[in-house]
Amino acid sequence: MEKDIMRQVFAILGVCFFLGCQQGDGHGECSSTQKVKKPNIIYILTDQWRTSSLGYAGNPDIKTPHLDKFAQESVNFINAVSVTPVCTPHRAALLTGRFPTTTGMIVNDIYLPSEELTMAEIYKEAGYNTAYYGKWHLDGHGRQNNVLAERRQGFDYWKALECSHAYNKMAYYDNDDPEMKYWEGYSPFAITEDVKKYLTNHANDSDPFLLFLAIGTPHYPHESAPRKYKQMYPKDSLTIPPNVRPELHERTRLELQGYYAHGTATDEAIGGVLAKIKELGLWDNSIIVFSADHGEMMGAHGVKPFVKQLAWDESIRVPFLVRYPSIDNNEGAVVNAPLTTPDVLPSLLSLSELEIPESIQGDDLSELMQNPNPQTDRTALVMNAAPFGANYFDPEYRGIRTKQYTYVSTLEGGALLFDNLRDRFQMDNLINNPDYKKLQEDLDKKLKVELAEIGDEFKSREYYMEKWGLEFDMSRRAINWWDNTDGCMVQSPMAATNSKKNLNQ
Repeated sequence: MEKDIMRQVFAILGVCFFLGCQQGDGHGECSSTQKVKKPNIIYILTDQWRTSSLGYAGNPDIKTPHLDKFAQESVNFINAVSVTPVCTPHRAALLTGRFPTTTGMIVNDIYLPSEELTMAEIYKEAGYNTAYYGKWHLDGHGRQNNVLAERRQGFDYWKALECSHAYNKMAYYDNDDPEMKYWEGYSPFAITEDVKKYLTNHANDSDPFLLFLAIGTPHYPHESAPRKYKQMYPKDSLTIPPNVRPELHERTRLELQGYYAHGTATDEAIGGVLAKIKELGLWDNSIIVFSADHGEMMGAHGVKPFVKQLAWDESIRVPFLVRYPSIDNNEGAVVNAPLTTPDVLPSLLSLSELEIPESIQGDDLSELMQNPNPQTDRTALVMNAAPFGANYFDPEYRGIRTKQYTYVSTLEGGALLFDNLRDRFQMDNLINNPDYKKLQEDLDKKLKVELAEIGDEFKSREYYMEKWGLEFDMSRRAINWWDNTDGCMVQSPMAATNSKKNLNQ
């Protein structure tokens, strides 16, 4: 019922676009009867691309010329973090603006309840066309099965799949066609070529569009990167960070070769999309974001490549570049204040001059985007309520990131404290250091405030699994998606439907 009310509200907002001037003949003449078109939203989400593996972020090895250029045309949040650094929880938080412990979307391969109000539903009700390309990972009906139209959370145009990392034979479903299709060739190139067609077809629409492009790379398997790009990265030439132990150097170099190759190829694919946006005249009336759902440990701190979910920067810190209409002198500006995943949706809505639903928990950072100040600081929350799979035996945690510090607590108390300005590889854990006692106490208080604001009591994994009706298959210590071949739903946080009762109150 509450969701229907919200939809009616946004329908009214969509119809009532504010009236104003619109440049017509280049001489500043305008008509008060013309409606001003809302900005398009183009969100580019990559998978497992950590901030430290980008040229513009200071990595001397990887070649990302197109994103390096885009960083100079955007506002760069250099301390953006993934609220839970793994696919499904991040994506659910991104689309709802709500925290994993609120929605119950705490692990991979579960279904985001239809009762949740999402990005596409809000923009659609405001008059936007909506489109989704690539990896979804929010359906919970099996990774290869079709995400039916009624479960696409407000996205109408659809060329996507629940989850696959077969980059050279990537499956997808085309809108209402139930037959599985395959992208031709390397999927980042194939998908972005189709995205260019969508942009071309909708460039002159009277209504704005929300286009979500979810590319699967540079997520493993790294050896599947095109040979041309792997040859750009001889293994022996690659720099190994000092927090990677010697026994992992050889394997890390092998994985970095493919990881960087995927990154450079993906950079080229994204560059083509950005060029098309400019070519079609969409550049100055679009909000464009480049980001990733989480990072990758890649041997740091003794953790083997592929692993994420942990609270170190290699896992939680993600790129976040945002460009918006009238960015002007803010091109290339750097924001040191951290941003966490639920902050994205309210910030985009505010930039779009749309009302932010009260169900959203993230903070509106649009003012910081429009007036970037490198001195500003704030607290951004990260968490892992239910470690699973390769991380099953790791402790649950809650943590905060400021522009200088990382503080992480487990159920047993403070566990990590880093001064990221002095110790960017996080090799000197200051927890329980007498010289930093006051700082630790202050950060712990800030963490408790963040948790209280979202009603997270910080309990055990078992508590949240039971609360949301979730159960692992202990053969892999994860939600069983691999046996789901008939398209039936695996699991979903059914209790999340009750979280809607506070809407509009």
